Amino acid sequence: MTAMVLSWCLLLAQLMLALAMLCATWRVLRGPRAQDRVVGLDTLYVNAMLLLVTFGIRSGTQVYFEAALVIALLGFVSTAALAKFLMRGEVIE
Repeated sequence: MTAMVLSWCLLLAQLMLALAMLCATWRVLRGPRAQDRVVGLDTLYVNAMLLLVTFGIRSGTQVYFEAALVIALLGFVSTAALAKFLMRGEVIE
């Protein structure tokens, strides 16, 4: 019974994360300003990372967790670089 509940909860979480990724993609494509697009990209990478974590829980392999860690690191760095570019117009001073 508990395994079945966990399976259904993971499926529901994956569906909700996929829906959130669609909403974030819409914000990236239709955002009126560049700041809105950056926030959409930030949300998109966080949702992708969480989707990989749920895949890892479901399958029981560690490859998904490692990929989620890489996405988290690269997403943070890219968000910081984009924010600095939008504030000053250059990334490297």
